[in-house]
Amino acid sequence: MSMETTKVRVPTWAERARLKEGVHIELSPRRVRAFFDNKVLADSQRVLLVYESKRPPVYWFPQADVQMDLLTAHEPVADTSSATVRWRSNTGGRIAENLAFSYSNPTGDLTPLKGHIAFYWAAVDAWYEEDEEVFVHPRDPYSRVDTVHSSRRVRVEVDGQVVAETDRPVLLYETGLPTRYYIPKLDVRMDLLQPTSTVTHCPYKGDASYWTLRLGGKAYEDFVWSYPRPIPEIPKIENLLCFYNEKVDLYVDGVLQERPVSPFSK
Repeated sequence: MSMETTKVRVPTWAERARLKEGVHIELSPRRVRAFFDNKVLADSQRVLLVYESKRPPVYWFPQADVQMDLLTAHEPVADTSSATVRWRSNTGGRIAENLAFSYSNPTGDLTPLKGHIAFYWAAVDAWYEEDEEVFVHPRDPYSRVDTVHSSRRVRVEVDGQVVAETDRPVLLYETGLPTRYYIPKLDVRMDLLQPTSTVTHCPYKGDASYWTLRLGGKAYEDFVWSYPRPIPEIPKIENLLCFYNEKVDLYVDGVLQERPVSPFSK
């Protein structure tokens, strides 16, 4: 008697990490400071980390820990109890029209935000957790980055041509993203790469530099990246190169890997 088996697809941990929905609020154990126009806007050891709809977390400060005299509220945007209040700078120097925001009377899941205020990340000059500056957005305590040396054979092909091959990659595992394979420059066709001026910033790894791949008359813009000076917690990937495995044919131990679906797939 034959038995039919139903193949059930189990989501990867990276897919599961992107399934955060709704509002989640928790008390951070870290001292957080925000600076603007050479002044301390906020300094708190009881900041709230607020997650909303798959977005990066946001710091919310108790107003008692904020220099409220350095802020001026805009006129109310709506005559409702739950209106968003926006705040401009009042430092006597540089002007930022939208520096902070708060809720006049938060309800439901947002009730803990009563008496708190949040700053627009890009409007603030510098952010610190304890005595270390942080970039891009608050570090998510549920996001983790691990790097491990490997002897797996990794080959990268584009349009059927090998552009990198190594048996000494560093594998980087980051919550919510596919495994990244960092490759020594000696194992990459550097003659096919042209450096660009693009720089991106990651709160968990540092500042990345990019190369365009030129192959067969085609240019693949910002196709390869590297961290020349990663943050101290991630030293193993220093000056190694990485390709978007969403966009290349990636072989690991001779097996073609399925192209992952991620925010970088386009």
